Amino acid sequence: IIRGIAVTGHQTLDGQQRWEPSGVIQGFDAVTGKLRFAWDMKHPEWTTYPPEGQQWSRGTPNMWTIASGDEALGLVYLPMGNSTVDYWSTMRSPVENSFATSIVALDVTTGKPRWTFQAVKNDVWDYDFGSQPTLIDYKGKAALLVSSKQGDMYVLDRATGKPLTPIGMIKAPGGGVEPEQRAPTQIVSLWQTLRKDRLTESDMWGMSPIDQMICRINFRRASYKGFFTPPEVDRHSIQYPGYNGGTDWGSVAVDPARGVIVANYNDMPNYVRLVPRAEADKKGWFTREQKADMAKSDVRKTDGGGNASRGGKPHAEGAGDPQAETPYAIDVNAGWQMPFTGMLCKQPPYGGIRAIDIATGKTIWDRPFGSARKNGPFGIPSYLPFTIGTPNNGGAVVTAGGLIFIAAATDDLFKAIDLRTGKILWQTALPAGGQATPMVYEQDGRQYVVLMTGGHHFMKTPIGDQVIAWALPTKG
Repeated sequence: IIRGIAVTGHQTLDGQQRWEPSGVIQGFDAVTGKLRFAWDMKHPEWTTYPPEGQQWSRGTPNMWTIASGDEALGLVYLPMGNSTVDYWSTMRSPVENSFATSIVALDVTTGKPRWTFQAVKNDVWDYDFGSQPTLIDYKGKAALLVSSKQGDMYVLDRATGKPLTPIGMIKAPGGGVEPEQRAPTQIVSLWQTLRKDRLTESDMWGMSPIDQMICRINFRRASYKGFFTPPEVDRHSIQYPGYNGGTDWGSVAVDPARGVIVANYNDMPNYVRLVPRAEADKKGWFTREQKADMAKSDVRKTDGGGNASRGGKPHAEGAGDPQAETPYAIDVNAGWQMPFTGMLCKQPPYGGIRAIDIATGKTIWDRPFGSARKNGPFGIPSYLPFTIGTPNNGGAVVTAGGLIFIAAATDDLFKAIDLRTGKILWQTALPAGGQATPMVYEQDGRQYVVLMTGGHHFMKTPIGDQVIAWALPTKG
């Protein structure tokens, strides 16, 4: 809410069809609920509702996560997603391409963009922004700290969007099924990145020598040209980092007094293939609406090996997503898991947590994050206490006393970490997954830290509905 305007986007289910509901951004009067503006990127002349008989543009990039804002500037910073669908770009319009995978600074007075910062051009990797930018002070300037799924971190001027930290340009590999659509270059941060070095065959791993051999063979068979390898149809391609980051939802935490950023991150590839429409239909990879219609008409009541909630395989985003109204469905093996065992082909760690000096962008410390406690082959918890670095989603909070509170990892533990060293000082088991960002508050002189333990299907953590608060014991 900025200057009395509640600005909201919405989420559509990824991978269903090209012409999904619009990504229109709306601003409502926070007191009366009246629509004050609507930004439809394809119809900038529309200021509120579409003219009679028309509708907001379908399939445009949306804001599925949360925004941040600057009251003094009257700007809301929108972390924009992709056009639907994620892995086929030929049908996107130039205006969609100009706003996708961008931070858009929207003026709440006019409902129009004031500036745009784009992190990925012509995105076919689902590298949309998954979390809100963070407002910081950077060398005396009002700045915006932006973290991304690619792992890159950028610092922008809040008023203009101008980068305040160095940005470079790399040559992108190109190719794939739409070579004319691929941008020849992409930007990268030269200030700080959570992204690790290029994958090699020696990074392949497994719970047995046979597993490792299979992963090595598949690595050699796949298309992998490094960062920004595009998807293909005749063979799998390797996307590294995968669409879970880097940084996904939760963003980063900042200690302004000490000048430290805390970033938890993922370090996993995706194993990806575009699937021709006829093959996808045989597999039963249909949209939710198509499946519902089939069930009503008693046609093909089998689920085709799919999942009514997505259209294809269960759990992961992109695993058998139909991408209807395009030539290809998409099959994403998120994290590149082995069949049967569910173990990942890349060697651990799969996630980490890092402290970064705001002034220099240099790493202060970097540790694997998440234990093997709730992880193991065949989905069976090992209950082993050692740290391996697990997938994680959900952010951290930093206290004035120099403690980091964070859950996020798939070990279902809530931890207090020393900001200076990265050492775990305290932890407690949660009744469900902690894929959320904690908050801290004070009441009657006592400090509390609160976490929503809801779990998450994608992270395969237990589902719950509890909000839990912790505090130090009172004296006496």
